[in-house]
Amino acid sequence: MPQAPTADIALIGLAVMGQNIILNMNDHGFVVCAYNRTVSKVDDFMNNEAKGTMIIGARSLEEMVGHLKRPRRVMMLVKAGAAVDAFIEKLVPLLEKGDIIIDGGNSEYLDTNRRCKHLAEKGILFVGSGVSGGEEGARYGPSIMPGGNEHAWKHIKPIFQAISAKVGAANEPCCDWVGNEGAGHYVKMVHNGIEYGDMQLICEAYSLMKDALGLSHDEMADIMKEWNKGDLDSFLCEISADILAYKDTDGTPLLEKIKDSAGQKGTGKWTGISALDMGVPLTLISEAVFARCLSSLKDLRIHASEQLTGPPNHGYHGEKKHFIKAIEQALYASKIISYAQGFMLMRAAAKEFNWTLNYGGIALMWRGGCIIRSRFLGNIKQAYDKNSELENLLLDDYFRAEIAKCQNGWRTVISEAVKLGIPVPAFSSALAFYDGFRSAKLPANLIQAQRDYFGAHTYQLLDDCCGKFHHTDWTGHGGRVSSTTYNA
Repeated sequence: MPQAPTADIALIGLAVMGQNIILNMNDHGFVVCAYNRTVSKVDDFMNNEAKGTMIIGARSLEEMVGHLKRPRRVMMLVKAGAAVDAFIEKLVPLLEKGDIIIDGGNSEYLDTNRRCKHLAEKGILFVGSGVSGGEEGARYGPSIMPGGNEHAWKHIKPIFQAISAKVGAANEPCCDWVGNEGAGHYVKMVHNGIEYGDMQLICEAYSLMKDALGLSHDEMADIMKEWNKGDLDSFLCEISADILAYKDTDGTPLLEKIKDSAGQKGTGKWTGISALDMGVPLTLISEAVFARCLSSLKDLRIHASEQLTGPPNHGYHGEKKHFIKAIEQALYASKIISYAQGFMLMRAAAKEFNWTLNYGGIALMWRGGCIIRSRFLGNIKQAYDKNSELENLLLDDYFRAEIAKCQNGWRTVISEAVKLGIPVPAFSSALAFYDGFRSAKLPANLIQAQRDYFGAHTYQLLDDCCGKFHHTDWTGHGGRVSSTTYNA
């Protein structure tokens, strides 16, 4: 007589993240069935990391599904794209209505939208879940952002909230339901975009301390550690201090031996593309992506450095202590802008796709376990708890006051960087956005006139109240027909 199924969940994909999530689930009392397309990886895992645990190894998808309690829960941690679709195609014939497939990789949210609809037609509940925190987070408590078919949530909630990071006195899990279809993967995408921005901002602070102030790596590490005790308390600030202090075997800083050419896996680019599609000015995150693109042109930059001139960099000659404080303020103010833009984008996506997003809840999910975890996110949660309809973080009393407090230092840093020829694209784009956002009038009236002049695209007047459009014959020999009246 066959034994009754015993596994609470199956996980496909035994790379670093997959193995650590399985071990995390096992630690919390869940029986996990592990499977990998390359079966030898299952054997290796079972004979090593999973030895002596409740984990079950499966050598085929059929065997894996046979171990699962109903409703069957299958989580994939495989490469985004074709591999996800291939596994779904193989799984569907083995599952029944009401069973659940979870994609825990970095899939594009549009793919998740499509998969949700496709599988709903077959009675399968699909979940696209962002998982952040890297190897350590996966093992001991990641941030988890599930979205998709909401009927699946009650069946996966006990597992996901148990294994996620916990924050606050109430030990709140950094995991909650995000929204329908691709909402979970969209929020993870924005998380990754903000991660790009945070990393670039810290790099610009490092560059200024090194190239404008001539500080040693130990001095910079100590400054970062000090910053990490205050408003800038964050995982990325913490690890940056460790990196700056790290010495190679010859006693010199390892950091200066690393090639200054940064790679990327695409989620930052996706965030920028989505912002362009929705007309959201995601300037800082987009600039951070372009900064990586520019860094990758290493050979061309070396050639350009021998041909192009700039101002002499004799360093900053003012009071070092004051300038270090100004850099801290520029970093903090720019970070506020980055998150404000990220939440703007999520609001636009929620409107576009008819998602109901809990912005305070998202801030809580990012408060622990993930790469952008920081003290600062608690203030964001408070802002949205106070006003769930808050249009922009900069309009919250706390953040408005924080920006005002940092503004002079922020402007000083950017002006000095320009004079010294030190590139600070993320600091600069953040300030430009802030100045544009706080302007009641921008020079876009001239753009409207230019468009009407060369293309008869029409314009609106300030005192128009009913959406009326106008066209002017600017040259005296143009026509009366505007582009909006063409009906070819």
